[in-house]
Amino acid sequence: MNDLSDKNQLQTETARFWWIAIGLSLGPAVTNGLARFAYGLLLPAMRDDLGWNYTQAGWINTANAIGYLVGALLALTLISRLGPVRLFNWGMVLTATALVFSSISRDFWVLSFWRLLAGIGGAPVFIAGGVLASAIFAEDRTRNALVIALYYGGGGLGMLATALVLPWFMAWSGNSGWPIAWLMLGLAGLAALLPSWRAASLTPRPPAGPTLSLKSGLSVGAMVPALVTYFLFGVGYVIYITFLIAWMRGQGAGPGLIATTWGVMGVAVMFSPFVWRHVLSRAEGGLALSLTSLATGSGVLLPLLLPGSISMILSAALFGLAFFMVPTSATTFVRKNLPATSWGASIALFTVVFSIGQIVGPVGAGALTDLSGSTEPGLIAAGLILILGALLAVMQRPLAGR
Repeated sequence: MNDLSDKNQLQTETARFWWIAIGLSLGPAVTNGLARFAYGLLLPAMRDDLGWNYTQAGWINTANAIGYLVGALLALTLISRLGPVRLFNWGMVLTATALVFSSISRDFWVLSFWRLLAGIGGAPVFIAGGVLASAIFAEDRTRNALVIALYYGGGGLGMLATALVLPWFMAWSGNSGWPIAWLMLGLAGLAALLPSWRAASLTPRPPAGPTLSLKSGLSVGAMVPALVTYFLFGVGYVIYITFLIAWMRGQGAGPGLIATTWGVMGVAVMFSPFVWRHVLSRAEGGLALSLTSLATGSGVLLPLLLPGSISMILSAALFGLAFFMVPTSATTFVRKNLPATSWGASIALFTVVFSIGQIVGPVGAGALTDLSGSTEPGLIAAGLILILGALLAVMQRPLAGR
């Protein structure tokens, strides 16, 4: 009888942990899928309605990337003091609030401010939520890996949700409907607060780990190929995310094709950890970083080399399967090649170079678009930048002295 009771209790506890993981995944769904990526769906309407050039349109996402850098540095500094639960919760509040307030002004700098705050809120959610997710099924490596995959797949869930709504709404409302679209995104973010907070509060407390200090001694010179690759990834991927829909609109794509392309990308993000798990577990040095960067860059270039609707959808699928795995590859490289005492400083360093890339990408591609009169050169540059990063990552050797 006791054995049956223990079995039932274990099953209940297991189910509870899976529900907690689902609740945590609302974090990336809001901070990435809604707050960062959905701007690409709204950019064409906002640019036309507000009379922006492409440099200004790119700057709006650059502001978000600046906020992400600030938020990431704050999170890495404060997580040991405040704890991951509080950082996660306050980051969710700030992100959802910034989304709501993005709907109330047409002023360029006011909108930039709210995009900045969304980035500041989003980074702590992404970082602290990852720490919380890693504490679920901590003694079961297989289940723990699935929980982490589910957590990061939340970004794809957010993309899928926006794909089902925003392209159709914008086609119905016209360019002037973008404030309502931001309001809908904000309300969705607010709706996610309670379940995500509840999940964070119920998560097993993660064990005390190494301090996330930037003062740890690092062999930065030995990691230059990986660091440069990660910077180039930050530049390239965000150009595609920001300007893909504007390019598709220029090719005559309607809401159905836009919704399908964006939705396929979101689904691909959710499945990507399962596609790459063997590569991530076996690859040494910079190989995983190289392969994921190569796949991401190939996805960007595919519809430019082979125009057509099917090519656009396949591009989104390939890009979605790979781009979330580049950060995962960087984290895996750190964990495989450095002692645990250096993980915090190393992840902080990789986060900084990635964030700088995200800052440069949108405004740089926007300026290139204004000079050329077409979004295509910016996308070509993004694809080539990602492939250059893939080539550099091949040069990254395993680090000695692990």
